[in-house]
Amino acid sequence: MIPRYTRKEMAQIWEPENRFRIWLQIETLASEAQAELGVIPKEVIPVIREKGNFDIARIDAIEAEVKHDVIAFLTSVAEFVGPEARFIHQGMTSSDVLDTCLSVQLVQAADELLADLEMVLEAIKARAFEHKDTVCIGRSHGIHAEPITFGLKLATWYAEMDRNRTRLQNARATIATGAISGAVGTFANINPYVEEYVCQKMGLKPEPVSTQVIPRDRHAEFFCTLALIASSMERIAIEIRHLQRTEVLEAEEQFTKGQKGSSAMPHKRNPILSENLTGQARYIRAMCLPALEDVALWHERDISHSSVERYIGPDATVALDFSLRRLSGLIRNLVVYPENMLKNLNQMKGLVFSQKILLDLTQAGVSRENAYRLVQRNAMKVWEEGKDFQTELLHDPEVAGALGEAKIRESFDLSYHLKHVDTIFRRVFGG
Repeated sequence: MIPRYTRKEMAQIWEPENRFRIWLQIETLASEAQAELGVIPKEVIPVIREKGNFDIARIDAIEAEVKHDVIAFLTSVAEFVGPEARFIHQGMTSSDVLDTCLSVQLVQAADELLADLEMVLEAIKARAFEHKDTVCIGRSHGIHAEPITFGLKLATWYAEMDRNRTRLQNARATIATGAISGAVGTFANINPYVEEYVCQKMGLKPEPVSTQVIPRDRHAEFFCTLALIASSMERIAIEIRHLQRTEVLEAEEQFTKGQKGSSAMPHKRNPILSENLTGQARYIRAMCLPALEDVALWHERDISHSSVERYIGPDATVALDFSLRRLSGLIRNLVVYPENMLKNLNQMKGLVFSQKILLDLTQAGVSRENAYRLVQRNAMKVWEEGKDFQTELLHDPEVAGALGEAKIRESFDLSYHLKHVDTIFRRVFGG
């Protein structure tokens, strides 16, 4: 976790203090369940509850000797609890603690990320309604296509991020499982009730078949969901970067007072936030492959996944958390230039209305092949000679003869392209 890209709220989830606190909670709850079953004396539970604690430095020192993190933790806890500590971890294996804890941490991280997504969605929605009727050119292949509104562009971002919210909610539910099933997951030395008790208290569901570890397809789904969210974030970032290009300049990142864009060129205003988000997305997506490779473990368990998850758990969630917060601020403060949008739309001298003319000709009885030929030959004069498209159509005897002057001029009305904006907004935002 790099401090530059780390919010403390997310970082705290992955700090040793939180991890060991969750371990202690798991062990304490398991002991309570064992006491209810009569496996351990009920009178030890108040002692475990009151004295249960740990010392991180001491855990590190013990682990340096025993080379086992859970044993080091249990030894530290025993030093606080005293003789009653012998009843802790009855019938359990290390994975019961490690995997259940990781699920709790990922659920905590998911909750932070869901809050981040809400901020992004709120920012997009506000700007979408602000620019619902702000006309701009739609592009395909980077080339002018037909008129849209900037609000519609934002609405597509909202709809995609709304799907991502649903995906993350589902991934959270998938990862919210615990396992207290003992060695190789058979419950030979521990009653399934203990697992049910611990999971219920910690907001988890018992893993149906844990094999000793929670199956890693759950984790792979979680991290691939984060990668998908990052890809959606990058789609928005790249669009903003394109719109800020000098020759386009339809929108740009806020340039704050005192900000400097280049060490060499004082005039520069660069899309650094969007570019940073593109880089963050690349990094987050890179977590997908190791998460997918973690699915295939040997037999009932191995620890080839363990070192991977120590990296990608914190790094993917921290990076996405930072990025979504940055994205929400970027959208809220985005500077929009409606006049430049209209200027760019008119740059091609009416070519963006070519499909309407094509359809009008077919409605007037001209075959589609001939209609396409008529429209294209006039369009090419605009591309190659800088002519005005409407003027050329009016002077083309075949087009004018089929449509008439009034119909040709009517087909250059922007409102024709925007008549269903309200319908699309109702689909996206409701109401």
